[in-house]
This record gives sequence, structure tokens and C-alpha cells, in this order.
Amino acid sequence: MIDWRPVAGSLRILAEAYDAEGERILVRFHNGVEWWYAACPPHVWEEFTRPQQSRGAYIRNVLDHKPNGRLA
Repeated sequence: MIDWRPVAGSLRILAEAYDAEGERILVRFHNGVEWWYAACPPHVWEEFTRPQQSRGAYIRNVLDHKPNGRLA
């Protein structure tokens, strides 16, 4: 089971989760689409969820360059 946590104040992201075993960041967008980003060790998750971090900018600048895809 995925432990989604809401993201307050983001125009792009509704919720986020981390799969530590698979080292994947999971993102639920406002349109309901859920996406995974692989090759994300714990320090990447910490950077992504850092206070004042723009999730959208982090996705565009870092996560989009990692293996990724739509959650089935």
C-alpha cells in the first residue's frame, strides 16, 4: 500500500510518496495521473520534499531525467 501524503500549496502536485525499497518517488498530479520516478535514493527524496522546494521545478530539473513512467 502506498502512503500518500498531501502537498499543500503546489499548483502541480496533489500528493507524493516514497517507495524506499524500490527507491522511487511517486507523484499524484491534480488531474489524477500518478507517476513514478526511479533511481531516487533517500537523499533525492529529502531534496524533493525539502521545505520551500518547488516540486514542479524539481521534477522538471531533476526527476524528468531519471527513469520514469505512469503508475499502472
